[in-house]
Amino acid sequence: MKAKEFDQKFDNGEEITQMLDLSQAKRPLSGQKKVSIDLPIWMIELIDQEASRLGVTPQTIIQTSLAEHLAVKNPS
Repeated sequence: MKAKEFDQKFDNGEEITQMLDLSQAKRPLSGQKKVSIDLPIWMIELIDQEASRLGVTPQTIIQTSLAEHLAVKNPS
């Protein structure tokens, strides 16, 4: 299939995923990098309490909070 034909199908809202090789697909900037930060004990305790309340890990609380904060500062 030529690119022009593929583009037309996409533009028409037709299902195109079966035409794609998704075996090598990656989400841009989805890699991870470890960071180390020092937080006050009171903050860690609050993070742990919230994580326990929600049934998630403290890491999830931190990641979600940062993502929400950054989304407000830089709306797409």
